[in-house]
Amino acid sequence: MDTEGLADYAVVQMLEKLDPHSVYIPARDRNKADAFLQSDFDGIGVEFNLFRDTVTVVAPLSGGPADQAGVQPGDQILTIANRRVSGGRLSTARLSELLRGPRGSSVTVELRRRGLGRTLVLTMQRSRISNSSIDAAYLVDDKTGYIKVSRFASNTYDEFKVALVDLRRQGMSRLVLDLRGNPGGYLDRATRLADEFIGGSRKIVYTDGKGEQYDSQTYARVAGEFEEGALVVLVDEGSASAAEVVAGALQDHDRAILVGRRTFGKGLVQQPISLSDGGELRLTIARYYTPAGRSIQKPYGASYAEYSQELAGRSARGELASADSNRFAKELRFRTDHGRPVYGGGGIMPDVFVPRDTLAHSAYFTKLLSHGVARAFALSFYQAHKAELQDLRFEQFNATFRISDAQLVSLAAQAAQEGIRTDVAAVRRCAPLLRNQLKAYIARSAYGPVAYYTVLREQDPELQRALHAVGDSTAQLALLGK
Repeated sequence: MDTEGLADYAVVQMLEKLDPHSVYIPARDRNKADAFLQSDFDGIGVEFNLFRDTVTVVAPLSGGPADQAGVQPGDQILTIANRRVSGGRLSTARLSELLRGPRGSSVTVELRRRGLGRTLVLTMQRSRISNSSIDAAYLVDDKTGYIKVSRFASNTYDEFKVALVDLRRQGMSRLVLDLRGNPGGYLDRATRLADEFIGGSRKIVYTDGKGEQYDSQTYARVAGEFEEGALVVLVDEGSASAAEVVAGALQDHDRAILVGRRTFGKGLVQQPISLSDGGELRLTIARYYTPAGRSIQKPYGASYAEYSQELAGRSARGELASADSNRFAKELRFRTDHGRPVYGGGGIMPDVFVPRDTLAHSAYFTKLLSHGVARAFALSFYQAHKAELQDLRFEQFNATFRISDAQLVSLAAQAAQEGIRTDVAAVRRCAPLLRNQLKAYIARSAYGPVAYYTVLREQDPELQRALHAVGDSTAQLALLGK
């Protein structure tokens, strides 16, 4: 009998009776759980794709050991530390564990490179690798900046401040802050980020706890880098916790226009309690409230199972497709600084609603991405045309490159070999998205992450709406009640 497993199960079941976000983390999972909030790790610095039990390099991280050793996009990893990984049916997590290790330790990797008649054996010394939470930061045009924050990790605020200052130096006077899919993280990093936009000593967030010792209020303190200038924040149903704190504060103070869909609705504060066996309890001690007094936390529902299906329920009720399907009780109405009505009761509702792109979430398109087929296809193209791509500047590539109909047919055939049934009608409907995604993957390998996000912008209706809003001063005045 697995007594350890039974004990873990019993604790998990007990915590589910308390609230949906109190959790128990066994000792064996602590490192994995903590890694999400770390801004660096020890390894060789390589992004890879796992497809057909083949590990293919998407890109080495700039300046890391793999980059310095000459690892290239498209290289296939055959062995790690003399352990065969090609065809080995290892998970992505296990592959990452093999590549990572103590700083200063060495690891030998065997690679296969297209066009080379022999394998390459490279020995690299692991070093500290930045695991940045700023996925992209660049100028869309002469005045408009874009920053995507994927989570609030230990170094997020410092990374964000560097990116913000750099964009200001380049002439940025308006900004789109992308918090879509951001699940949260450290609250203090989030409030410091919000403080860069909020002037004076206005409230950013407060907590109401299960005892006065857990009550707190956080106010703006410093002279922020961008307290003036147009600001739009992108949010969706994947924006949670600390990301919702930022969005709620900026909305309550009429500092930003929020674009997208209602956020997740996780507004509970957890306190970590270390256990003697190395495990950890994270128990809910308080709730987050926006400056106007809105509770971010959505209702628990009758059971944990019901709570876990809440997003599916939104979709079924049409809340991801229409703003009018999102209904709020009148007693949960609050007012922003300028008197605009906003609502509590779970999540932050944006000022400008953008319905979810049904094609981007269609079964066929998501399978092509989640199974790694689209990325593998793009990597194969990159390998075959590397020399041509190197002769092109990104601007030339972006202006002229297009995935052909024949290439989409080839992609569908490759997907069919992986058990993804060819759906001619779905391929036709998804063609613009597929062309854009494949082009973005190719740009990622050839030109880097900023090129990737620049290409994706073409087929991103939420970002397009945000860019329109941030550049329309008349609409800003109307939306923000100024």
